[in-house]
Amino acid sequence: QVQLVESGGGLVQTGGSLRLSCAASGRTFSGGVLGWFRQAPGKEREFVASITWSGGVAIYADSVKGRFAISRDNAKNTVYLQMNSLEPEDMAVYYCAARSGVGVRRNPSGYDYWGQGTQVTVSS
Repeated sequence: QVQLVESGGGLVQTGGSLRLSCAASGRTFSGGVLGWFRQAPGKEREFVASITWSGGVAIYADSVKGRFAISRDNAKNTVYLQMNSLEPEDMAVYYCAARSGVGVRRNPSGYDYWGQGTQVTVSS
């Protein structure tokens, strides 16, 4: 079992930045993948970014490419999401997810474990 705890959400003005963190504990795996998803009220959960634990592969949703950056610290079992140039459209609950399989995935169904989420609010 893997436990994921997100932190770093909050209120920011349009154009501002936030860094989300996701600490993993329990059964961790060197060959797995971590991802960030978000869900706005009334919308489906959508992919944001994903990275392999090895750090060799990272992918992004087109809507955040160039503004967000995903990274990981294996020693701390933590994955980060640096969010810059935030827009009101980025406002959502952000979830960290982990999959034990190989290969990054955009589909939420490809992930085995989920955190509770952290709210990101962007004021215009």
